[in-house]
Amino acid sequence: MECNQEDNREKCNCTYEPCSRKGICCECISYHLRLRELPACLFPKDAEATFDRSFEYFSRLVQKGKI
Repeated sequence: MECNQEDNREKCNCTYEPCSRKGICCECISYHLRLRELPACLFPKDAEATFDRSFEYFSRLVQKGKI
């Protein structure tokens, strides 16, 4: 399978610079799962800006109806 890195980069809402995984979704997901986190693309813009990518934070956002 070919990676569509350029297309993925256009849709990536991650504001962390300098992330070497931008547009390489398989690497991004693997990285965050190892840390018990989710990638930025699963969070709304304001939540992504906190850089808290934890499962627990995601769960709280779901419970509040923000996701």
